[in-house]
Amino acid sequence: MFKIQLEEASKRFQYEWIFKNLSLELSQGNSLAITGSNGSGKSTLLKCLSGAIPITSGKIDYILDEKSISDADWFPFLTISAPYMELPEEFTLEELLKFHFKFKKPLNNISPREIIEQLYLTQHTSKPVGQFSSGMKQRLKLGLALFSDVPLVFLDEPTSNLDRKGIDWYQEMVSLYRKNRILVICSNEPREYEFCEQKIVLEDFK
Repeated sequence: MFKIQLEEASKRFQYEWIFKNLSLELSQGNSLAITGSNGSGKSTLLKCLSGAIPITSGKIDYILDEKSISDADWFPFLTISAPYMELPEEFTLEELLKFHFKFKKPLNNISPREIIEQLYLTQHTSKPVGQFSSGMKQRLKLGLALFSDVPLVFLDEPTSNLDRKGIDWYQEMVSLYRKNRILVICSNEPREYEFCEQKIVLEDFK
């Protein structure tokens, strides 16, 4: 069983507290929505949870079978989809999937071809990612996160750049692939997180 625990975690930039004294525990099967006004620090909290940036005080623990994992070893346990993440645009779709799955195991041994079909990008297998539309890139980011066999998935503004069909696709994919994982979603759009059992408003931790 995989868990993530926060004990009075706080983050400050210069004299501004982004969040203070945040404590929570998430286990596999749990989902959390992080909400708050634009600029409140939702993405910063996600980056702290993933280990991309350090917290100022408090503690964040990744725990596997009751044993704490060093923050240097967190990467194999998580995936992230976020607007600020860049894709290697010189790769074709097929090349990018092969590259990504050198570092992550595919969920349920799903094949690259099946992933491409799930992303409804079959006609674009050999196209460089740099030629994709913003919506196609967003589906690809979400697919890389959801189709990786990890216990912890972070999604930041997951339906940004998606049309109505893409939003329906996102909701279906999350319903199918969030089981037995920790899912953390940063969003102000209820359609993106309405299924989450837990919710925090970042302004409550200033």
